[in-house]
Amino acid sequence: MRMPTAIKLHKASKTLELQYDAHSYTLSAEFLRVHSPSAEVQGHGKPILQTGKLHVGLNSLEPAGNYALKLCFDDGHDSGLFTWDYLYQLATRHDELWADYLAQLAKAGKGRDPNESIVKLML
Repeated sequence: MRMPTAIKLHKASKTLELQYDAHSYTLSAEFLRVHSPSAEVQGHGKPILQTGKLHVGLNSLEPAGNYALKLCFDDGHDSGLFTWDYLYQLATRHDELWADYLAQLAKAGKGRDPNESIVKLML
């Protein structure tokens, strides 16, 4: 189990900073929200693509025993328990996971901004 040595919530920048000894990782609330381990996001074996989460923020963090954090997002989502191992995986695989997410959005013709619609014109 890879437990962070320090955790900082930065509400203004909508980020969560995780410190692991000499390494520090900063994860955006949007990244965490679209990768929530909740059933709402992960489905039951078939993940559900999250769209329009560009502006989402984190309201608070709550420890869940000695094994996880409960993240409370400002869009009302608070049902995912981020285990220490899952947070470490998100931190260390951020670039790969983010690229995969952006590719899924593009393939689905969806976007990150809830105030923007993507329209494909057939000419």
